[in-house]
Amino acid sequence: VQLQASGGGLVQAGGSLRLSCAAFGLTFSRHHMGWFRQAPGKEREFVASIWSGGSAYYADSVKGRFTISRDNAKNTVYPQMNSLKPEDTAVYYCAADRRQDGVWDYWGQGTLVTVSS
Repeated sequence: VQLQASGGGLVQAGGSLRLSCAAFGLTFSRHHMGWFRQAPGKEREFVASIWSGGSAYYADSVKGRFTISRDNAKNTVYPQMNSLKPEDTAVYYCAADRRQDGVWDYWGQGTLVTVSS
């Protein structure tokens, strides 16, 4: 199983980015997919998730600004990130939940998002 995250970069505050996470070696449509982030000096935190049935969940800090979606035909999950703030600066990781039990079994390598003020 491999999760490949991409799309990170440098953006000004108020701008937008769309990350992608392509999954290989798993039955994508049967997995819950999630995004997490880790800022410098901080612990990794939950950002958003989308279940196999399409239900989406967000951390309060990103609710209303981020939208997570999935394309099962492309085995890819996307967070659209709008109205970015400097505090969104972090390495973003995608993850997959194989048993749909809230345990994240597989992790991608991370992609860096830097938001300048």
